[in-house]
Amino acid sequence: MAANRFPEGILFKLYLSYDSGLILSLTLDPCSRCPIFRRISQFCKQLFDDNQNNTETTQAGLSLEVVARKHHAISRKQISENAIKVLYRLHKAGFKAYLVGGGVRDILLGLEPKDFDVVTNATPEEIKKLFRNCRLVGRRFRLAHIVFGRDVIEVATLRGHHVDSGEKISKTNAEGRLLRDNVYGTIDEDAERRDFTVNALYYDISDFSIHSYGGGLQDLESRTLRLIGDPQKRYREDPVRMLRAVRFATKLGMSIDKGASEPIYELAPLLKDIPAARMYEEILKLFFNGQAQNNFTMMREFGLFEPLFPLIETLLKDDPKDPVAKMANAIMRNTDERVNAEKSVTPAFFYAAMLWYPLSQRADDIALESGLSLYDAFYAAMGDVMEQQCQTISIPRRFSTPAKDIWQLQLRFDRNQGTRAFKFIEHPKFRAAYDLLLLRAEAEGGNVAKSAAWWKSFVEGSEEQRSVIARSGSKGKGNRNRSNSRRRSPKKTSKPAE
Repeated sequence: MAANRFPEGILFKLYLSYDSGLILSLTLDPCSRCPIFRRISQFCKQLFDDNQNNTETTQAGLSLEVVARKHHAISRKQISENAIKVLYRLHKAGFKAYLVGGGVRDILLGLEPKDFDVVTNATPEEIKKLFRNCRLVGRRFRLAHIVFGRDVIEVATLRGHHVDSGEKISKTNAEGRLLRDNVYGTIDEDAERRDFTVNALYYDISDFSIHSYGGGLQDLESRTLRLIGDPQKRYREDPVRMLRAVRFATKLGMSIDKGASEPIYELAPLLKDIPAARMYEEILKLFFNGQAQNNFTMMREFGLFEPLFPLIETLLKDDPKDPVAKMANAIMRNTDERVNAEKSVTPAFFYAAMLWYPLSQRADDIALESGLSLYDAFYAAMGDVMEQQCQTISIPRRFSTPAKDIWQLQLRFDRNQGTRAFKFIEHPKFRAAYDLLLLRAEAEGGNVAKSAAWWKSFVEGSEEQRSVIARSGSKGKGNRNRSNSRRRSPKKTSKPAE
């Protein structure tokens, strides 16, 4: 830095920055009003600012565009306060720190990010030393979670390529799926390891520039979802990327690039090898984000639904127009409506509704094979169906148990019409079971629709109306009972002794 005092009171400063290039600035003394120097200052700023955007290519051939702060719309005000704290602390400790992925992408699209992820060249152990509120998690990917109450900022170390790395650092199986991936590298290598170009966007806290890899900014503008690298290899490394492609396409209103979409149907069976616990989390992202209907449709088109819900897909293939298909679409539509209305949604109801017809079919099969009553067969089938589903999606017990309660209550709707209805509606799971009954009525019609209509009038009626409806239900039942009593055989009378 050099500084000289000019006669008119102009303070001339020259800055050399090796990170972002040459920056020239002229600062005017408050007492100076020289228009010449103001024009020179403006010219120099414009000259050097316009040269801030530059395009390079990584060693792997991935394009890199660095966009200066002046030429993008991201402001620190749009980033969460806790994420800014993490970025600055890493930067002040001498590490590189970037906001990456969905947080950058969503801000550029005008959306509100749900979370903010950070990457750095600091190792997980070094991150832990900087933050007392840090916990290290993950085995497949070693991550640091910086905890601010309920807000968690996820910090990852920049990943590198697998080159003669030990098994403790990285490991793949016979199909090419990554089992462990703790190889660290540079920002260029990290970008090459990311899935889609629209997620290979890095906001540099040191100069507020954006590093866009693979034409990510252009793909955002054209609404194209493009995979980085060879699609076959990338999907085999992590088959969940196929589900992410569907989710991002529907969430962001994008079309999947032809190169990224073509291998999906062929490679969809690879999802069977994904741990069931991980698939549970992916299902929440797919069907509880307000795009359940679109995701369901696209997953079936690409063959991605069958590996996750084999019991349901089997019934859907048998008859695409039967109640199973109607029920599935009604569930997706109902879930979207609740999410968009900011109402609560629960996995217990979702799985109870989705698995209702596989459960009914299994109960019928058990009744025929074993000779059990349909009621007993139904209870036996609940365990079988839930166990089979948990082989592909690990449903936590806190949701599988309430789902079984919802199933059990379906058998009680017909038996509890009348005065029993007052006690029945007090059951903790009545509302969820009632909602499932309405979906069944929509899908099946017939007697289920009649039962649903009776319960709907009872639930929505006033106290006085409920009493009238209950008495009418009891009267109907009483008549049925009396008619049955008339059909009883008369008591036998003994013949008088001769």
